[in-house]
Amino acid sequence: MDTAVIYSNGSQECERIGMLLKSLDGEYHEYLLGVDFSDRQFRAEFGSEAEYPQVAIGKEHIGGMKDTLRYLVCKEII
Repeated sequence: MDTAVIYSNGSQECERIGMLLKSLDGEYHEYLLGVDFSDRQFRAEFGSEAEYPQVAIGKEHIGGMKDTLRYLVCKEII
């Protein structure tokens, strides 16, 4: 699996997706709200309705937690 990027606000969902990726021996980098980006930047990138976490794998934006789980199942990673 390509390296993943998680855009996180530090919530439990963000921690869970990070733990899942780590358990799959996947590498990931976490960008944290208030440290690496602002809420304004997040909304400009992902839209006003976007929820945390947002995940990209390789060069592909996957989406939120449910979208990421669907992606991993469809790619037979989990």
